[in-house]
Amino acid sequence: MARVEVHALPGCPAIRLGLINGDFPLGPLPAEVMRAVIDRPAYWAFCWGSGLALARLLLDEPWRVRGRTVVDLGAGSGVVAIAAAIAGAKRVIACDNDPDALAATAANAAINDVEIELSDDLTKVTPGQDLLLMADVLYDRSNLPLLEHARTLAREVLVADSRIAVLPSPDFRVEAVIDSQTVPNLGEFDEFRTVRIFAAGT
Repeated sequence: MARVEVHALPGCPAIRLGLINGDFPLGPLPAEVMRAVIDRPAYWAFCWGSGLALARLLLDEPWRVRGRTVVDLGAGSGVVAIAAAIAGAKRVIACDNDPDALAATAANAAINDVEIELSDDLTKVTPGQDLLLMADVLYDRSNLPLLEHARTLAREVLVADSRIAVLPSPDFRVEAVIDSQTVPNLGEFDEFRTVRIFAAGT
C-alpha cells in the first residue's frame, strides 16, 4: 500500500533518501497490514526529525566529524551516518539491530555516493571510537541505559531527541536546539518539532 521514493530533505539539500511516499495511506489499514506493520515496523522508511536535525548540525559544523571515526547508533534511514560521511569523517559505522534499516542505510549511502560500514550488533563496536551519534533512539525509555553504554564506547557522544528535555545522565548538556520535522511530514505536534542536541565529552 506504499512505496519507496527518493526525497530531498528540507534544510539539508546535500542528502537525498529513499523513504516512504509522501501520500502514503493514512486511513484505517486492513487487519493483515496492521499486523505486519506492528510485527515489523519500518522506522527506516522515515527521516525522523531528530535525525534530520543532527544531520544538519554535522553538515553546518563539519569540524565535529572531520577526520574522525564515527558510530551512528540506531541508524534507521542512515541520514546521520550519511551526513557524517559527507562532512568528512574518516570512517563511519552505522549500527542498527533491524536488518531492513541496515539495508536502507546501504541503499541511501549508495544514493549519496558515500561509504558506510554496517553493524547489526553494538557489542561488535570496539571502545575508543572518536564520536558516537544517537538520534531518535530514546523514544523508548527502556533505551536510556544506552547513554551510559555510549560513554564507554566513544570519547564524545551527541544525542538528538525531540521528546526529552533533560537527560538523566549529568554528563550530558544541551549543545543546540534545532527546529525540525519528520520527512515525509507526519503532522507532529509543534512540541515534537523542537530537537535538543545533547553532548557529553566535548
